[in-house]
Amino acid sequence: MRHSQVQHILDREFTSAAEGHHTPVMLWGPPGIGKSDLVRQVAEKHRAPVIDLRLSQMEPSDLRGIPFRVGETVEWAVPAMLPDTDRHGEVGILFLDEINAAPPSVSAAAYQLILDRRLGDYQVPQGWAIVAAGNRQGDRAVTYTMPAPLANRFSHFEVEPNLEDWTLWAFSQGIDERLIAFLRFRPDLLFDFDPAHNPTAFPSPKTWEFAHRAMCKFEGALLQGALQACVGEVGAVELMAFLHHLEEMPDVDTIARGESREVPEGIELQYAVAAALVRRAVSAKLEGKSNGMCGHLLDYARALPLREMGVMLVVDLHRNVGPEICQLPQFAEWATEVGDVVLSREA
Repeated sequence: MRHSQVQHILDREFTSAAEGHHTPVMLWGPPGIGKSDLVRQVAEKHRAPVIDLRLSQMEPSDLRGIPFRVGETVEWAVPAMLPDTDRHGEVGILFLDEINAAPPSVSAAAYQLILDRRLGDYQVPQGWAIVAAGNRQGDRAVTYTMPAPLANRFSHFEVEPNLEDWTLWAFSQGIDERLIAFLRFRPDLLFDFDPAHNPTAFPSPKTWEFAHRAMCKFEGALLQGALQACVGEVGAVELMAFLHHLEEMPDVDTIARGESREVPEGIELQYAVAAALVRRAVSAKLEGKSNGMCGHLLDYARALPLREMGVMLVVDLHRNVGPEICQLPQFAEWATEVGDVVLSREA
């Protein structure tokens, strides 16, 4: 299931906790695809806290609490890390990351917490959602087979990397436009992980973010070494070759101002120009000046010889700038020319 779908599910599960309809969620997926980030993004949207418990680093007593004597009986001190309305607020997310990396004795202690939302006398506040995440057994991660009683306490979703969702996130986070263009050009490298080859660095949504940071800090031979450390040798070599081709790019600013419609010959350069133009449209929106620029970009989309490339450019504009581009007269002109392409994509 793609990120945008899982994010919608988590958002609804979060709001349903206060309504009494929440079901604990288990997210499965390979390393580096952003399972933890999905949880944090939902919490940030609602300005709610996330309590991240790594059960793999705990003993059963860490979760259950410490016993102490009160008269002739024994009571349990509730761990301060568990959600509490006075300390943490009435709503939030209790996140059990790497849950299937926890020893069975620890996961057994979590049964009651997950299903009954309590541990002894402790009660999880009603407004708190419970989400867990873990790698699959074939992902070369340290995992235990999830016991059936624990698995039966979750609704299960497998998270898959998706280029469209990653691109939308990347534009919103200021990821280098050249990197976005490269992954548009080579979508197969967004995630390339083969556990049988035992890689130390490999392409994934998370490591491409690391590559963006490397591009902000290094140049030349140092950059290639830094990229290889982030995404592996193949990803680094391919990206460096792509970056070298960008020296032949036309002046993107003149295109954005409507002063030029120069289209480069190479398909990789067209991807780069499209990503650069969307970046400038996003910046113009923040300044309240996007309509004029978007009109120029819609005209440029019509000038692109490969109509699918123009569709990609307009779709990215719509997703990152907003539906107001559909009100521009240039949009109607573009849509008339590419209607058959759009309909075939939807079919």
